[in-house]
Order: sequence, then structure tokens, then C-alpha cells
Amino acid sequence: MTKFQPQNARELAMVALERVEQNGAYSNLQLDQLLKKYPLADKDRRLATNIVYGVLQHKLTLKYWLNGFVNNRKLDSWVKVLLLSAIYQFHYLERVPDWAVTDESIKIAKRRGNPGIRKFVTGVLHAVLREGLPALDNIENDSQRLSVQNSVPEWLVNELMTQYGKETTAKILRSINEPAHQVIRVNRAKTTVSAVKQVLDNMNIEYHESKVAANALVITKGEVVTSDLFRDGEITIQDESAMLAVESMNIKPSDKVLDACAAPGGKTVQIAAYLSPANGGFVDALDIHQHKVRLIEKNAQRMGVSDRVNAYALDARKVDEQFKDESFDKILVDAPCSGIGLLRRKPEIRYTKQLADSMRLHQIQLSILNAVASKVKKGGIITYSTCTILQQENDATVKAFLSQHPEFKLIKTTTARKVKDGRHSATLTILPSDFDSDGFFISSLKKGL
Repeated sequence: MTKFQPQNARELAMVALERVEQNGAYSNLQLDQLLKKYPLADKDRRLATNIVYGVLQHKLTLKYWLNGFVNNRKLDSWVKVLLLSAIYQFHYLERVPDWAVTDESIKIAKRRGNPGIRKFVTGVLHAVLREGLPALDNIENDSQRLSVQNSVPEWLVNELMTQYGKETTAKILRSINEPAHQVIRVNRAKTTVSAVKQVLDNMNIEYHESKVAANALVITKGEVVTSDLFRDGEITIQDESAMLAVESMNIKPSDKVLDACAAPGGKTVQIAAYLSPANGGFVDALDIHQHKVRLIEKNAQRMGVSDRVNAYALDARKVDEQFKDESFDKILVDAPCSGIGLLRRKPEIRYTKQLADSMRLHQIQLSILNAVASKVKKGGIITYSTCTILQQENDATVKAFLSQHPEFKLIKTTTARKVKDGRHSATLTILPSDFDSDGFFISSLKKGL
């Protein structure tokens, strides 16, 4: 990277996006790394963050618009990213004046490229402002139009339409480009919801109670990650939908619980908050990687529940190496999945996944369920959950497991706030459009006596 000005928010955003585009790097990691190396003022930091996530979120839309002005011309990666960033700011950032975007983009082009590139960038940006961006409603093909409008690959649009219908798919796609809420879960092992509310009120942080999950507060204004509440483990950051898997397990203080796919430990510590070591309650948490096991242990320590958490570096498919049959009252399999329910928070997922990934993950999910089936006691429950909304990884995985394990039956998943209790299915699917939360799937598999 040459001629890089570290104090420039737009150029920092461009570098982060270029690395994501070229190397498949995670946007949050790249951005955090650059902001640590090149600290910006708060205002510039917010601008850089907005540009990075905004361009990723709307990338297919922006590329469609850009193509009308460059006529399929092959562009250097950084030039393409620079132009996409500028168009994003023109269209989506109402408070940023067009002249500022144009001026700064041309300066970056001058620093990074030769006079020809500077002239080209100048011409494209002036043409965009002069002619305006083409309307997307004119795209005739339904799946292509929904793909371009919402910046979601056509294969995923087609799959969602097959599974949920056109109307519901349109709602899902619109919702995933809305800003993600910051939600906190109150750690009942250390404090109460009312006590946390009092502290938030004193901090002038605005919030409201979740309609989805118990012990959850949706933050509407203010920052809690740097607060004493977070540092001391009285709260943690967790999406409302993600809280429901553990909530649905109806954990008793004396339960022996296995969290089979645990890292970084958000659900492990949620489980642990219900347990009483004095009554023999504990949770064994597994992850395949040792460094992620340390994350689980660190999380448990911050939340004050390490006395009831045992973390192991172990592939859940090899539980026989560590545990005897019928060792657990309850088991959570929050399985590896495509993450399609998380598109609002992790926009690049939509561009890196393929339908084949879902089918491969289905096999992994099934192998984990098969491995842990013997470890739950008779009358015990395996809770199988994912953060995807693709049925190949959800109901299809549950159906395949039940066909191989007649000793289990599917029972209705219920939650404290009776989320979607009127549904016909025993499994619970939360779509991103249902409550403006992450997409999530939960099922409850009970072992016969």
C-alpha cells in the first residue's frame, strides 16, 4: 500500500474494503486493525466504519450502478473500491455533501494512481452526479431485481423464494439491510434487570425491553461496551434471537449440560447463569480449537460463572473420547452453519456462501447430532439450533436425525415470551423480518424413557 494517509477516513475505509475484496478478509477484523494502527477522531472513525459496512452491505447494488458508467471496463481493485465507496456516499449518506465526496475521492485517485486514473475517476464521478443512478424497479426478472435491490446473490434469492415464497422473501431481504440493534443480556448470575436499568438510566443510555427474549434490553442510544456493567460481567452483548436457544432449554440449577459447539462461549455463560454448583449443576463446553477454548474460559471468568464451566478442546464428533453415555440432562448443539441469518451484522457472508456449502454443513450438523445422541439421559433433551434460515440446515437436519434415531421425538420449542407460539411447526424459525433481530432456528429433541 503506497501513499496511504492514515488520518483520512475515506482512504482508511478504502484500504479495509480492498483487503476484504482481494483476500476475503473479515471486514470487522480489518477495520479494527487499521483503526488501531491509524487512530482517527471519533467523527472520522464513524465515517470510515459506515463506509466499510455500507459498501459491503450494498455491494451488488453499487456494482450494478457503477457498471452503467464504466461499461464493463476492467478496473484495478482499489479504483473499483474507490468508485463504489463514492457512489455509496452519494446515495446513502444524506448528511455528507456530494462535493466533499467528489473532492476527496479525486485526491485519493491522484495519490494512488497516475494522471490517467485521476482523470477517469473524475469523469465517472461527475457523470454519476450529472446523470443520476438508474432505477432498479425497471429490472424485469423478479430474482435479478430482488438480488440487485437488496444486494443478495441470485442463488440465495431463488432459494429463499422456493422455501418461503416471494412476499416473505422480499420482507426478509428488505430487513437485512436495516441497521442491526445492539442488545444486551443481563447476567442473572450477578445482577437483576431492574438494577441494570437503574445504571443505564444514570448513564443516560436509552433502551427498551426486548419483545423476543427475557433478560434482554435493546439499546437505542448510547454505548455500553466500554461501561463498568460490561467490564464487570453484569451484562454481555448478544442478539435477542441468539438468546432463545438456551432460554428454551428450561435449565434447572442441578442440570448437567453439554454445550457441544461452544466458542466463543456466549451461550455457555448463558447456560451457566441458570446453574448452581452447590446443587451439582455444571456445563461442559467444547470447541475444536484450543485458542477458542481460552475465549470460552475468559468469557466465563468475566461473567462470574467459571466455577460451573469446564471447557475442552474437543471436536463434538469425538465426544466418546471424553464422556460416557447418558452423562447429561440436556445438550445444546448450536451447530456450525452458513450464517445466513446474520446478514444484517455480517454483510460479507452473502457473497462468500454457495448452496453447496449448505449441503456440506448439513452433513457436519448431522454427524454432530449423531455423535452426542447417546450422551443425553433418557428423558433428556437435545436442543439443536443454527443461525441460518435455510431449511437444508434446519428442518432437514432434524428430520434426517430423527429418521436415524427413533428413540428421539420432536417436541415443540417454547420460550419465556412465547415467541411465535401460534405456529404449526414444533421447530421455531425466527426470520430477520419477524422482529428485526438475527435469523435463527431452534428445535427440541427429547429422548424416550
